[in-house]
Amino acid sequence: MDKAFLDRRRFLKLAALGAGATGLGATVAGQSQAAPVKTHARILILGAGAAGTALANRLSERLEGARITMLDPRPDHHYQPGFTLIAAGLKPSGYSVSRTSDWLPRSVEWVAEGAAEIDPEAKAVTTTSGKTLSYDYLVVAIGLKLDYVAIEGMSLDLIGTNGIGSVYAGPEYAAKTWAAMETFTDTGGVGLFTRPATEMKCAGAPLKYTFLTDDHARRKGARGKVEILYAAHNDAFFSVPIVNEKVRMLYEERGFKTAYNHVMTAIDPGRKVATFATPDGPQEIGFDFTNVIPPMRAHDVVKDSPLSWKTGKWVDQGWVEVDKHTLRHTRFDNVFAVGDVAGVPKGKTAASVKWQVPVVEDQLVAAIEGREGTRTYNGYTSCPLITRVGRAMLVEFDYNNNLTPSFPGIIAPLEELWVSWLMKEVALKATYNAMLRGRA
Repeated sequence: MDKAFLDRRRFLKLAALGAGATGLGATVAGQSQAAPVKTHARILILGAGAAGTALANRLSERLEGARITMLDPRPDHHYQPGFTLIAAGLKPSGYSVSRTSDWLPRSVEWVAEGAAEIDPEAKAVTTTSGKTLSYDYLVVAIGLKLDYVAIEGMSLDLIGTNGIGSVYAGPEYAAKTWAAMETFTDTGGVGLFTRPATEMKCAGAPLKYTFLTDDHARRKGARGKVEILYAAHNDAFFSVPIVNEKVRMLYEERGFKTAYNHVMTAIDPGRKVATFATPDGPQEIGFDFTNVIPPMRAHDVVKDSPLSWKTGKWVDQGWVEVDKHTLRHTRFDNVFAVGDVAGVPKGKTAASVKWQVPVVEDQLVAAIEGREGTRTYNGYTSCPLITRVGRAMLVEFDYNNNLTPSFPGIIAPLEELWVSWLMKEVALKATYNAMLRGRA
């Protein structure tokens, strides 16, 4: 019996235990087994992404008689963890696309529009067509806005041209990014990688795509004509110190050039030059390929509403002002936020959603019953940090930057492992889908 077979058997055993190392275990752990609660409460969920859909499925099982309405204009659901794999040429663009309607329970009313105004005093949301939807409880799960226009000269139609890529923009743009990266690793030159200074979804993605570009060049025998430069937005690559040090060591080992406290502010596609704000003033860096990651903020309908943070560091980003443990609004107690739009220190990943959704379910049902909720969120975040095709580190941590491995002694979080790669490349999508159904 060879080692590869043993490794695969070990992986399958771990997956059977719940794939917990990705934070998206396929078990029903965390799903309430309590008897349904009878209520006539009107619950409005803004957003049919991972968080909103998972919560809608759980509440439809947990509540009997509730009127649950979902507001979202998008016909398609995007499996966002797959974007990096598409941009690495490992999956087709269709890998991340399904229909929104496929995931919603029949008992949920889906209004295929966006939100134009949120009035928490009146307990109402106005849709883009002018309809008024009243609610007893509101859950904001609207995701975030990729603010490309904040980078002067940047627009979506540039992706796939002039060496410009952008993994986050969507599955079709991830495919265009792959085409641009493939060309770059053929012709050589400078690969420029960055991240914004705002909060962002999956903060490990800029790092892993840098690793993947390097790995692809090596596999083609072209690494000698490729220069990799990663420009960090502050004085670190990753917010967890021990992970930051590991990434720094790997970047150094693989010959990446690095720059700190560089934030992209403009791009000139014709000249292939990006401009950065730095402590020493504006600085231009030329590129032959770049993965543009825009600032990320709440959608204007949230940012401009009474629900956003009005003081503190997130005022300009517009995240919903919630208690970081209960995810309940600090000023409007019938409002909750879950997923990327929640104004909490960590948690903009699909793995975080897996842990946040049961908390919101518990807290909301408790509010309906007139009692205190018991479940809380500790900031759990998981990042399957790919370091090359076939190897990854499963990094899991909480609000306090404590590493919180799901399989201590079995999967080391800071080791580049094949089993960790399989968690990302094979197991994650199935367990994500289970989460959407409310079963994880």
